[in-house]
Amino acid sequence: MAFEPPQRLVRALGESVPDADDWVDKLPDTAGQAVALRELTVERVQVPGGRSSLVVLVRRPDGTPAVLKLVPPRSRPESERAALAHWDGRGAVQLLEPFVTEGVLLLERLHPDVSVRSLPEAKALLEAAGTLRRLWMEPPGDHVFETVAERTGRQADAMRSAPAEVAALVSAALDARESLLAAPPEERLLHGTFRQSKVLSATRTPWLAVGPDPVVGECAFDLARLVRDRVEDLIATPSGAATTRRRVKRLAESLDVDQERLRGWTLFRAVESGVRALRVGRPRDAELLLEFAGWL
Repeated sequence: MAFEPPQRLVRALGESVPDADDWVDKLPDTAGQAVALRELTVERVQVPGGRSSLVVLVRRPDGTPAVLKLVPPRSRPESERAALAHWDGRGAVQLLEPFVTEGVLLLERLHPDVSVRSLPEAKALLEAAGTLRRLWMEPPGDHVFETVAERTGRQADAMRSAPAEVAALVSAALDARESLLAAPPEERLLHGTFRQSKVLSATRTPWLAVGPDPVVGECAFDLARLVRDRVEDLIATPSGAATTRRRVKRLAESLDVDQERLRGWTLFRAVESGVRALRVGRPRDAELLLEFAGWL
């Protein structure tokens, strides 16, 4: 079978990964070798798939359905493997191999075409939040995960070169980060890139998280990305600003997170994403994200 990478993946990697072309060019051979090594039967490549990996639906030699995931080195597959091993299926997809071979992970098969985003908005937020709560564990004592301070430090450096017209928002976001990092309330292993589309329907439990970019820090950082889910719908409604503020309050209360800390991290992450969208030539996405950030 030819392992043609979906165009969504090719475009996204081209924006964010400097050596993506080399990885994509080698992908058919890498996927073929991974399949042969594990004696897998290929069903299909998941399309449109994700923005940071190739996902192939396969069956193991005993007929068990599984997912073969191929991840470029810059997306930290070893970190993803370590987080999935620590969660051990609690709230997240189960890792079926204890090791990573050249950025290849073999995972439990979920229902890839059914995410929590398919539910009505209020129900989707409730189910997503419940899944996220299960992931917030003490990190392993000898962990090598990136910290929130380290990740946002790199992001903050990139934000400082943003255009002048967004300087006020960038300044507010950087001030919020500095204040939040001064006294974090807890240290947990976080999903890192959690949103509704990262929660898929499963068989052994209704919903499980996939695709972590794990980081260690406070829970409000993880929850912040969920606040802006369906941002295009929020922007399109006259009550978007009020709805956003209610969402911050509701999510903070439901997960025992300080409301002001959640608001601060939501501001930082929205501005960072908006500035990054400007940098890679996605002005419409940037406009949505920065308007949303202005409501906070």
